[in-house]
Amino acid sequence: MVTAALLLAGCLMTQGRPGAAAPSRLAALPLAVPAPPDNPTTPARVALGRLLFWDPVLSGQKDVACATCHHPSFGYSDGLALSVGAGGVGAGPARTFAEGQERRFVKRNSQTVVNAAFNGLTAGGHADAAAAPMFWDLRVRSLEAQALEPLKALEEMRGSTYAEDHAVAAVVSRLGAIAEYRNLFTRAFGGTQPVNERNLGRALAAFQRSLVAANAPFDRYMRGETEALTPEQVRGMERFESAGCVNCHSGPMFSDFTAHVLAVPDHPSLPASDSGVNATYAFRTASLRNLRATAPYMHNGAFATLEEVVAFYQRVSRGGGRRGGGGGGNGPARGLNSAVRVDQIDPLARRLNMRGRGQRDLIAFLLALDDPNFDRTVPPRVPSGLPVGGRLEP
Repeated sequence: MVTAALLLAGCLMTQGRPGAAAPSRLAALPLAVPAPPDNPTTPARVALGRLLFWDPVLSGQKDVACATCHHPSFGYSDGLALSVGAGGVGAGPARTFAEGQERRFVKRNSQTVVNAAFNGLTAGGHADAAAAPMFWDLRVRSLEAQALEPLKALEEMRGSTYAEDHAVAAVVSRLGAIAEYRNLFTRAFGGTQPVNERNLGRALAAFQRSLVAANAPFDRYMRGETEALTPEQVRGMERFESAGCVNCHSGPMFSDFTAHVLAVPDHPSLPASDSGVNATYAFRTASLRNLRATAPYMHNGAFATLEEVVAFYQRVSRGGGRRGGGGGGNGPARGLNSAVRVDQIDPLARRLNMRGRGQRDLIAFLLALDDPNFDRTVPPRVPSGLPVGGRLEP
């Protein structure tokens, strides 16, 4: 069904319009949501996953939930450059560390989970939900595996309550001690001992797959609604292709789901430089969907606005105003990460054509990828009896 939807979008693309042809490597999101064979999406699994997503019982100190850093009010992100997880208080950009708590920022920017069900879906139209790439460093595959990682992370949800290798088992034990969760897991998965690590990941993943926003103006345009994009946005789409943005931001999710070295400056709140995948300073190409709701941008929230992002790529494409290191593109560059030499930056980024006018059109097109009509339901209570979403009140 996913492939058929993409083929339909491709046919609509090639029909074209006078004076405005869509880039051949872009497509609308499919209307069918992929799921792995061993975790079909069911109402019972989604309902259970929603409660788990909002329940701080999953965190070491019982003070932070998945929803704390992925809140619907902030596009299922949190509006912070670097998230404040364990030991934090408040919601969104106002969230900070509670008095007496150690200030340990989450290492990277909180990506939205809206449309994460489509991770890995590229211009070729293939999506394997069981192998979908996750996180900025691509360290795990599938939403099922991703869902358990924050429970183990010191700065995110674990805190100092227990060791990393005991974190998931400790959470499963807590859930198994709550009668309502035992009943909900049985209803969702069956079996004699349904409260287990595998089903915890599967329930959280099933809920995240329900968070879909696939009807942006761009999607409607690609499905044949020719007036869905304004003339400015159509010009921006053409600029997106001619500048070379489409070389990495392709497919229905506007991501090739591979890692690239860009030399984004380090965030000053981190105690050490974040060197990304295999210490190469490469990070996964971010999706460009729902950008209006998910600032700040890049793997560490380095840029507050899309204008700042465009200016960064202008510096990259100019070599950043090279300094030091001799000729031939060696040495760091002004305005970029000082730990990265110019010749280490991905050639696709260095070859971007960001000269001339058209930046406003480009940003207008990026905002045409927004679809604010995703599920924002907040459960009135969670089975643990703890505050829904963790310590969201200052």
